[in-house]
Amino acid sequence: MSKIYALVPAAGMGKRMGAGTNKQYLLLDGIPILAHTLRVFQDAPFVDGIYVVSPQAEIPFCRAEVIDRFGFSKVRAIVPGGAERQHSVANGLKAMKGVTDEDLVLIHDGVRPFVPLQVLEAAAAAARETGSAVVAVPSKDTIKVARGGLVIATPPREELWLAQTPQAFRYGLIKRAHAQAESEGFLGTDDSSLMEHLGLPVRVVMGDYRNIKITTPEDMVLAEAFLKG
Repeated sequence: MSKIYALVPAAGMGKRMGAGTNKQYLLLDGIPILAHTLRVFQDAPFVDGIYVVSPQAEIPFCRAEVIDRFGFSKVRAIVPGGAERQHSVANGLKAMKGVTDEDLVLIHDGVRPFVPLQVLEAAAAAARETGSAVVAVPSKDTIKVARGGLVIATPPREELWLAQTPQAFRYGLIKRAHAQAESEGFLGTDDSSLMEHLGLPVRVVMGDYRNIKITTPEDMVLAEAFLKG
């Protein structure tokens, strides 16, 4: 049976938060957001190891104040990030020594602390079957496509999904997709878009509306409400 690893990019600067501290280290109920996120994977019995991507200058802080402080024994390495999220993920993939092409990688945002265990399991199962999977939820709103301030299209809402993470892949496939993107200078909007760029199928897995990405002060208010609830 293939093993399952988590790759957690946490190298963002969090400019939209405006807090003076990178968002992954903001405290949620007294604990850094990143620690809440890593706890999900630490406690998941089917996850064999965790790789964290951090800005180079923050690696000592990440190790001392998150990994060591909260006892995340599954963390195998803290990897320096890149200029863009895609580059950070690529760095993380290259650092995953001993992982086989058939093993599975769950790539999950470091600031999504509320992902349910069953969503991780479903994403891994789909990736094991098809090679790649993206967690998403159906759009609740009508989406407008606009150009120059004018609406040019209204896509059918039943076809629109809001992508979340984790996005799950066979290690060999996602490493190949990133290598191809790097060679072509292609910058995708997420990891699954690199698979699409290769012409490979991506399975949609039902996510959870509580699986929010904490990027703004309003998200922090919502996150605190989730914890209290």
